[in-house]
Amino acid sequence: MKIGLSSYSLYRAIRAGELDYVSALDWIAANGGEHMEVVPLEIDFTREPQLVQNIKEKAKSAGIELSNYAIGANFLTENEGAYQDEISRVKREVDVAAELGVKLMRHDVARHEDVSIRTFNANLNRMIEACRTIADYAAQYGITTSIENHGYLVQASDRVLTVVQGVARPNFKTTLDIGNFMCADENPVASVQKNLPFASIVHIKDFYLRPSYRNPGEGWFKTTAGNYLRGAIAGQGDIDMWEVLRLVKRSGFDGYLSIEFEGMEECRQGSKIAMDNVRRIWAEV
Repeated sequence: MKIGLSSYSLYRAIRAGELDYVSALDWIAANGGEHMEVVPLEIDFTREPQLVQNIKEKAKSAGIELSNYAIGANFLTENEGAYQDEISRVKREVDVAAELGVKLMRHDVARHEDVSIRTFNANLNRMIEACRTIADYAAQYGITTSIENHGYLVQASDRVLTVVQGVARPNFKTTLDIGNFMCADENPVASVQKNLPFASIVHIKDFYLRPSYRNPGEGWFKTTAGNYLRGAIAGQGDIDMWEVLRLVKRSGFDGYLSIEFEGMEECRQGSKIAMDNVRRIWAEV
């Protein structure tokens, strides 16, 4: 088991020019992390081969593993041409993952304003076929692709499992985000237990939760059912982090635990405390 950080956690510092994807590796190493998950935001890594090489070289010199490459995608397109274009685009991102040397890659699968089960069922075969095509392409590199419980339409635990089992490829799994189930109003402990056998990597995230009738004001967003969430430092929010990590540990999972910090605190402070908390809790459970 290795504890590390998603580059997404440091996004505010990267966007402000205080860090970049290369110097973030030094920061993670200096603060006790063992790996970095690469999440390109506002940058197209398919057009930045030198940056990809620089990240790879810095990771090696800093002694930090590159764990996962995580990108956005949406296969619910207006027409067949756009659908095939999106599959081709994600394949090019698989090539980037191979250049980085990672063996895990997450791509999103769908965005839609209607997140009902009817919309999910109507588009299920289309999502499965796209994921299967990409997983088959990634197999040549020894890469396992995955979808995350992310984006509302495919966020609930059973919907994620339906896609994963429908794809039916040994190199297609789920990026298991312990916090994101709350966006679909699910209990994180129960959902983690259900999806853990299919996890390629585990995202450690925490949230504060408030009911729909208690609007807490700025900084919060709504769940599917209208409740309120706000990002928290791992171990300080409303997720039973001890029980979740106990389940992960008991399962025998021996891969990457990737901290995702999206709280209101300064991102480096929040990320450092989160990594320290997860390491301590893991030892306690």
